[in-house]
Amino acid sequence: MPEPAILEVPLAAAPTAPLSAARADTYVIPAAYRQMENTHILFWLVKDISWCLVWRPLGILMILPTLGIALVIMWRTRALASELAHNAAIVCWIAANSYWMLSEFLHFDTAPVPVFGDGKHLALIPFGVGLLILGWYYLVVRRRGQPAR
Repeated sequence: MPEPAILEVPLAAAPTAPLSAARADTYVIPAAYRQMENTHILFWLVKDISWCLVWRPLGILMILPTLGIALVIMWRTRALASELAHNAAIVCWIAANSYWMLSEFLHFDTAPVPVFGDGKHLALIPFGVGLLILGWYYLVVRRRGQPAR
C-alpha cells in the first residue's frame, strides 16, 4: 500500500516540502493527480479528434473539461516553479488550440484581422504567452540558480 502522506497531501498544502519523503530530488506524482492527468489527456484527445472530424458539438463541449482540468493541474502544482511554468504553458496551448478550433467551427478563421492576418491567427496570442512563460522560466528563473521546486 502506498505511503498515505504521498497520496493525501496536496501540493498546495505543502509548498516547500518535496513530494517524496524518500529523496528530495525525486518528483513523485500522487496517484490522484496522475489519474487526473490521464483523464485530461483523454479529454484533450477527444477534443482534438472532434476538431479533426469536424464534430462541432463534441469539440466545443470538450473545451471546458480539457481547459478546466489543465487549470486544476496548474493550480495544484504551483509550489514547484518548473511545474507551474510548464503547466501554465499547457493552459495557454489549450486555450490557443481551442480558440483556433472555434474559429474554424464558427467560420471566422479566414476573417481579416489587422496585424494578425486572419481570425485563426489570433491564436498566436495565447501561444505566444505560453512561450513567454517558458522563456521566463528557462532564461530567468533557472539561470538564477533557483531549484526546480
